[in-house]
Amino acid sequence: MARRKDAFPMINWVYDVWLWSFSVLVDLFFREVHPRGSWKIPRRGPIIFVAAPHANQFVDPLILMRVIKTEAQRRIAWLIAEKSMKRKFIGGAARLLGPVSVGRALDSTKSGAGKIYLPDPSGNPLLIRGNGTNFEKQAEVGGLLVLPTVSGLAANAEIAEIHGPEEIRLKKEFKGDVALGQLTGQTYEENGEPKDGTVRRVRDGYEGTSYKTAPKVDQTEVYNAVFERLSAGGCIGIFPEGGSHDRTELLPLKAGVAIMALGSLAANPESDLKIIPCGMNYFHAHKFRSRAVVEFGSPIEVPRELVDLYKSGDRREATRQLLEMIYQALVAVTVTSPDYDTLMLIQAARRLYNPTGKKLPLPMVVELNRRLVKGYTHYKDDSRILHLKKSVNDYNKQLWLLGVRDHQVEYAKFSIPKVIFTLIYRLGKLSVMAIGTLPGLVLFAPVFIATKIISIKKSREALAASTVKLEGRDVIATWKLLVAMGFAPLLYVFYTGLLTYWTYRTRVQGYMPDWVPLWLVIISGFIFFPAITFAALRFGETSMDILKSLRPLVLSLNPTSANTLVKLRQKRAQLSAEVTDVINTLGPEMFPDFDSARIIADPFGDQQQPRTPRTPRTPSHNIPRPRTPTTGRDTTTDASIGGGSNTSGQNLPRNESFHDLGNIGLFASRPQTPRSHSHSRSGSMGGAASSGGLQGFSTITSKEGLEE
Repeated sequence: MARRKDAFPMINWVYDVWLWSFSVLVDLFFREVHPRGSWKIPRRGPIIFVAAPHANQFVDPLILMRVIKTEAQRRIAWLIAEKSMKRKFIGGAARLLGPVSVGRALDSTKSGAGKIYLPDPSGNPLLIRGNGTNFEKQAEVGGLLVLPTVSGLAANAEIAEIHGPEEIRLKKEFKGDVALGQLTGQTYEENGEPKDGTVRRVRDGYEGTSYKTAPKVDQTEVYNAVFERLSAGGCIGIFPEGGSHDRTELLPLKAGVAIMALGSLAANPESDLKIIPCGMNYFHAHKFRSRAVVEFGSPIEVPRELVDLYKSGDRREATRQLLEMIYQALVAVTVTSPDYDTLMLIQAARRLYNPTGKKLPLPMVVELNRRLVKGYTHYKDDSRILHLKKSVNDYNKQLWLLGVRDHQVEYAKFSIPKVIFTLIYRLGKLSVMAIGTLPGLVLFAPVFIATKIISIKKSREALAASTVKLEGRDVIATWKLLVAMGFAPLLYVFYTGLLTYWTYRTRVQGYMPDWVPLWLVIISGFIFFPAITFAALRFGETSMDILKSLRPLVLSLNPTSANTLVKLRQKRAQLSAEVTDVINTLGPEMFPDFDSARIIADPFGDQQQPRTPRTPRTPSHNIPRPRTPTTGRDTTTDASIGGGSNTSGQNLPRNESFHDLGNIGLFASRPQTPRSHSHSRSGSMGGAASSGGLQGFSTITSKEGLEE
């Protein structure tokens, strides 16, 4: 039987060697990669891994492949866009991993002639007319009609019928105020009603909007290839959003993943297929030496009634219900927000909400962010939340104006002698770091420059070709890695060649003994130059942390700015108490297990006085005044859980381990995230803290009562 053009065979040893070779990129690019909940992955049987959000184009699958192979000993066959498979390097490397190639209609869009409009938006919203168009040649039934991109999004609709060169009937109408405005020339409210109070109609003299068409893509061979992999007990990986993006919220999921699961179970009901949701939670996904948490949700078992519904012919309803189940499962393992400003607000509130001053492991930070987003979405119109939002935004603005970070506000409580001593001490450390960084920085500078220029160029190209990206940041990390992979070896060969030639001509000005053969110089060069680069990377990373910590110390010595910093610290203490009070008030209403499974221990509940029981529901008309912190509470409300401060006053923590240079007291400039195994991998529990004030998220009733 001939191999389908969409599927490539997976050879286990090739997969393992490839993954081992490329996993070093994960260690180099990321400071930490924490898996959480990986014990939920079945060790045998067919699995569909659904991952979101797809924030790092080709890096996301690499991270998941490594984590899943390490934690569960499973190999994944990814569904990869046909557009990516056609790239020389990407396609060649991907073919070694046994992927399934998928054609996407939106990858093949073409600009259409003329303009289009809605002649009767109220009475017949499915009818599209054109001016100067030629639909019979440029469009096809089953293809897509795509509107211009606005704010990173482009509406599209499937073509049901073509009635000549200037008339089309859609399968579903265009929805949303932006799409309606493009097709009618009117301005609409978010609910789809015209702002001028009239009925929906085409504005007088409006000629229409430009558009693109996309062809119909037959995915039959793709589904058959997926069904074969699953029937053999293999694993399929898919990013159900349909492509990478840099938005703060999940995109609508494509129906393909639901069709794959239902179709596989319809053909083989006893296969015991599971769907595993994977949350890709990044902290500055596109930046070098960032952090990530990969969270696995509980396996989804497709209900038998949905399979029966699918087999009976009502495939649309069965697909819709399963897709909703998958979406909700992904929401449970990701941190999403409606926009960037909301995400910044949530992160600020998370740093302020830590009365005990404990440093949280990275997975707990992700869980706290998720709960805060959920709470904010539910209570965003509450007057307390509106007041708190304004206060937090004002605080963030003051931090920006001063050029300091939240955790650096703590420097305001240092005495002048301590500030001077700390400043001199860190300047000395910075000098030592510079000595270790400079050689590698100079040698590797061409790679740094090339990765920066090319990644920005590719980001702009991706943004121009996308209908969902905001700034094209999702491709930056990928191209930084690709350029470094190609350019760095060439640079090492060049430097080793220069060293060998220098040795051959002058024996390195007489410093190289005559008995040293040239072949040994070549081997030494290929070891020495990468080692210099790696040393510069680690020393430089710590140097940047130290450099960023100097500004608040200098501000503390300036009488004018020092007073501002002191006032900012006082404001932070008050704001922290307000945030804590609002969360502790509304939390039990949102989460029934708030007190029994709290992430942050409540120091006020540990005091001698019994806590006043909270009513199950807080009336909106009775709004208590936020508490103002007293002097006795000052030490418990001024710590941040993600910013790097602590209440002990030891801002330069020491660590006896040499595994991470940033943890060594001599080099450290801020506390590191607690971890359990290594800088790029931890156990599936996510490094749960054992310190006294931090408790688990919630009790899991499986895996022998394991608590995460």
